[in-house]
Amino acid sequence: MSLPPADLRGDALALLGSWDAPNPAQESLRQQYVDYLTAHPSGVFREDRPHHITASTLVLSADASSVLLTLHAKAQRWFQFGGHLEPGDRSVLDAASREVREESGLLLALDPAPVQLSDHEVPFCGAVDPSGAAVHHLDVRFLAIAAADAVHAVSEESLDVRWWPADALPDPQEDLVELVAHARRRLELGGG
Repeated sequence: MSLPPADLRGDALALLGSWDAPNPAQESLRQQYVDYLTAHPSGVFREDRPHHITASTLVLSADASSVLLTLHAKAQRWFQFGGHLEPGDRSVLDAASREVREESGLLLALDPAPVQLSDHEVPFCGAVDPSGAAVHHLDVRFLAIAAADAVHAVSEESLDVRWWPADALPDPQEDLVELVAHARRRLELGGG
C-alpha cells in the first residue's frame, strides 16, 4: 500500500523526531532535516528543490570486518546502497530496504534506527535547481548485516558491487568512513 506524500513526510518527521543522534554534529543535521521537512511538504521526493530526503543502507558482514559497496554508475564512486524515496514506499526505512534489494539483490533486515545523516551536494542529480542553488541529498542511513553465505548481484545502476575491508575502503571519503565507524560502534554496543 502506498502512502500519500503527507504520510511519507509524516513518517520521516516521526523517525527523525525519535532518533537519538550519536553526536552534536549529527544532532544539528537531525534538526536541519526536521526544519526542512517542516517547510517543504514534498521534501521526501526527488522533485523537491533544492534538497530532498534520500534513504540508504550500509551493509556489513556479520563480524563487521567487511563492507559491501556499490560502484555508482553516475558518480563513478563507491557508496553504500541507496536512493530516492518513491510514492509506493511505506516509510523511509521501506525505501532504504527497497534500494538495497534493487541494487545488491539481497533481501536484508535493516536496523530500524538510522545510523547516520548526511547532507551532501549531488552534482549528478540535476546539478542545480531553477534558483541556481546546488541540489543536496538529505540522506538517512540505515544498517544491515549480511549473512556469510549471502550472494549479491550488480544492478543496472552500478558498475560493480564488492566487499571491502571496513578499515581499507576504496577512495575513502570522510562521510563514508564516518558511516562505517558509526555502524561498527553500534554493533559493538549491541544495538544492531
